[in-house]
Amino acid sequence: MNTHYVLLDGRAAIAAPGQTPDVSLYEAPHADEQRAAIAQLGIDARNLAGALDADELARVDFAPGCLSIIWKQPQNVSVAAQLRFDVGSMGLFLRQGRLGVVTDGSVPVLAAQNCQGCGSGSDVFLHLLDQTVQHYLGHLKAIKQITAELGDKITSSTENQYLLQMLALGESLIYYIDAIEANSAVLAKLQAHLDRLDFTLAQIELLNDVAMDNQQCARQARIHSEVVSGLMDARGTVIGNNVSILLKKLTLINIVFLPLNLIAGIGGMSEFSMMTQGIDWRISYALFAIGMLALGWGMWHALIRVLEKRQARR
Repeated sequence: MNTHYVLLDGRAAIAAPGQTPDVSLYEAPHADEQRAAIAQLGIDARNLAGALDADELARVDFAPGCLSIIWKQPQNVSVAAQLRFDVGSMGLFLRQGRLGVVTDGSVPVLAAQNCQGCGSGSDVFLHLLDQTVQHYLGHLKAIKQITAELGDKITSSTENQYLLQMLALGESLIYYIDAIEANSAVLAKLQAHLDRLDFTLAQIELLNDVAMDNQQCARQARIHSEVVSGLMDARGTVIGNNVSILLKKLTLINIVFLPLNLIAGIGGMSEFSMMTQGIDWRISYALFAIGMLALGWGMWHALIRVLEKRQARR
């Protein structure tokens, strides 16, 4: 789907037919729309394919009169078997103050017409970069809260469900760190080539602010990743301890009921009473108890000898 916008009073409005757009947005374009994007935006097929490839590396290309950027943006959270935060790509193509945006997802900042103060495609370009960084920060805040909730659940859990969710969050953070640091490289290159950008002083200041916020975002992502990975072993040990405590309680229950089962079993041996009816029941049951004790002692002694031999072999 392709949508064209004009900027009126600091807001993005749908361009009328025949009106020159300030911003052209191509969301998950099909083959015909991709050919139209190449012709209208003056880009090549390589940059277009990179903008639609979620695994494409972030980069910036300077061409005469055109700035092309492959920018990494967070995607909508996936809630399936496990909670995942994925990363996608977005192509930003700035030519003579007009901006072309190509993505395989959506650009909420334009869909919501939230472009206050933007008077040109360059302003929207910087606004998109800033909104992407804020989007990352929002996701990192959510990841921190989810990690804390999972940690509380793991302390009383005996299953791997919550631990697997935390592993998925740790994997998502690794991808986030890679994407944010790649964006940092793009911003650093833009700052190093300001002479090739037709930016005003206010736009340059905004670019510097975005670069600083992105650095802080990368630092937070690394901290969250280190916390999650550093506590994974400890939280796995907690689950193991919870299982051990549960087994201990079950063992105590078995110990309590084992003598009761033994007494009930002995008391209900009608066949034994029939076979020993010629003997006083006190004598027959006493001999039976002594035989059980002897058999138990023999089995225990045999097991101890087997364990000692295995230890001696080691």
